[in-house]
Amino acid sequence: MAAAERLGVDVVVGSERRNALESLSDSGTLQVDLGDPARGAATIVEYARERPLDAVVGVDDGSTLVASAAAAALELPHNEFEAVQASRDKSVARARFAAAGLPTPRHIVVEADADPRAILGAGEVRFPCVIKPIDLSSSQGVIRADDPESFEIAFERVVTIVRSPAVCPPGTATQQIIIEGFIPGPEVAVEGLIRGGELEILAIFDKPDRLDGPFFEETIYVTPSRLAPETLDSLETATRAAVGALGLTEGAIHAEFRLGVGGPWVLEVAARSIGGLCARTLRFGAGLMLEELILRGAASMALPSHDRVDTAAGVMMLPIPRAGVLDEVRGIAEARAVPGIDGLEITIRGGATVVPLPEGDRYLGFLFARGDTPATVETALRVAHARLDVVIT
Repeated sequence: MAAAERLGVDVVVGSERRNALESLSDSGTLQVDLGDPARGAATIVEYARERPLDAVVGVDDGSTLVASAAAAALELPHNEFEAVQASRDKSVARARFAAAGLPTPRHIVVEADADPRAILGAGEVRFPCVIKPIDLSSSQGVIRADDPESFEIAFERVVTIVRSPAVCPPGTATQQIIIEGFIPGPEVAVEGLIRGGELEILAIFDKPDRLDGPFFEETIYVTPSRLAPETLDSLETATRAAVGALGLTEGAIHAEFRLGVGGPWVLEVAARSIGGLCARTLRFGAGLMLEELILRGAASMALPSHDRVDTAAGVMMLPIPRAGVLDEVRGIAEARAVPGIDGLEITIRGGATVVPLPEGDRYLGFLFARGDTPATVETALRVAHARLDVVIT
């Protein structure tokens, strides 16, 4: 919304919950069924008959399918629905990556009501492995298992998550579960923008905390990457190949890789930008925000020169340490006073029930830092985080 205001663009905000929209847009709000892409798109098309639209932008995983269907119906720039659908389905994406010759984890797909002992008896599971819902994000429901005993426990835990009302509302089909090989090595993220089929790599993020399990709660992202130039080149090449394998042709992409044996192993390519408030780490020439580039691309507006600024930057997604009710977060002023800290946002209100991963799907908030080098940025984030005291009862 801030990016749209800077560009002088009128926006109508679409969401499933009208009470979440009341103060978002002066141009109006629209209640859209994001669980049914055809129905959601029809609502947008009907709205556009009275008030023509120049672009439809999905800003998170739950809205990309509806955005694609609506933009197609309105003959606006868009990703093909089938390509977005493939990016949302981990099994389909894995198959496409493998067909394109990209290293990607070996996997099988099972139903949530499957017997974990029967799965093990089939002899297709190799350890260590990772068990996850087939289309959830933010590491929700993602658990590593190293042996048959931990596999059974982890599988039942993932089943409970995918059958919960928040994930599987009454009347909807229970999600499938994907079981894939664990790829050791550091994890990185790539941010890009596609316009007219041409992909531009905007940033590569290091994730300095090792994500080895049993859960995969992401914490720190730092850019520019400290990887060797040849590794960065291989990541760019792999990102272009992965985007092509899915058939994505328009808009933002967020890709995740493991640097394993033989180079980058592609984990996912999402047809959206980086999640939460993490995009605040990225600033481009002339003070442009990432969201401004996305809106300009979607609405076929001119893109000014937008090389990323040289200053190192990073974000820490603040983990929820335990389940309960959030009373308060102490030490905020002390954390903000750490040299290099550029901002701190606590995004969960006091009194709210909080649930950590793998059952939860939210972070406590976001901590931002800038500095001369990626190392100083990482240090500032860790020092500031240590000054926070999260009180949960």
